[in-house]
Amino acid sequence: MRRGIIALTILTLALAGCSGNGKLSRIKNTSNGPDEFTVLPTKPLQTPDSYNVLPTPTPGSANLVDTNPSADGIAALGGNPAATVPAGIGSGNAGLVNHAQRHGTNPAIRQQLAAEDADTRRRHGRVNIFNLGPNDDYTDAYKKQWLDAQAEKQRMQRSGVVTPSAPPAQ
Repeated sequence: MRRGIIALTILTLALAGCSGNGKLSRIKNTSNGPDEFTVLPTKPLQTPDSYNVLPTPTPGSANLVDTNPSADGIAALGGNPAATVPAGIGSGNAGLVNHAQRHGTNPAIRQQLAAEDADTRRRHGRVNIFNLGPNDDYTDAYKKQWLDAQAEKQRMQRSGVVTPSAPPAQ
């Protein structure tokens, strides 16, 4: 009886040690609490001259006390920090953007991709008892779509494409 209890305890501890909770490799956040990686140091709070001139709060937009190292550096060197604020598409990129939009754009692309990603991960997230070791649902769902840089480089070189900046073989 004593040996059975000891063997069962050892087996339980061995299985628990092999389980791996996957917290470091999980992509999705399953909690409703704060995400400690989104907390950023900000500039000191200041009282505005007039509360009537404050911008309307917009979820996802920049905060008045958010840091902007590029603009801060430009201002410290005597430049115009507003130069870091994008004012639309630059003239050098207009041709690229027009070519990319030649078949139209989907204004709801983010929602469409989120739904497709959730569906893909749901289909591949089923329990597989033969899958040993720590895995996450993102890796399982998208492993077949990973690109092999070396195989692509070799394919391009075989077809005669010059690849001077290709990564070296590892």
